[in-house]
Amino acid sequence: MKKIEAIIRRTKFEDVRDALLEADIEWFSYYEVRGIGKTREGRIYRGVVYDTSSIERILLSVVVREKNVEKTVQAIMKAAQTGEIGDGRIFIIPIDDAVRIRTGERGDIALYNAEQEK
Repeated sequence: MKKIEAIIRRTKFEDVRDALLEADIEWFSYYEVRGIGKTREGRIYRGVVYDTSSIERILLSVVVREKNVEKTVQAIMKAAQTGEIGDGRIFIIPIDDAVRIRTGERGDIALYNAEQEK
């Protein structure tokens, strides 16, 4: 199992969500986060200078079986990519175990129902 964390633009969240659903990734968490990027310039809007070094993004978090890692990464990349600086990052983290609290099932089966062999 792997945990995939992706930091994406807020404006691309709906596209990424739809792409994940199309790839049969039906369960994930997301959080509104702020971070610091490489850009250290101020932007002027109506005569007021705004600091743009603090960036608002969405952090997606999804745990998938090994066989679903690549299609999940590709779905996120395809939907989130604009080709400009600031498209985000994807991190792939190994997961040792998972436990379904309701039934006590462990491992891959804890991620999905037994009848769902995706």
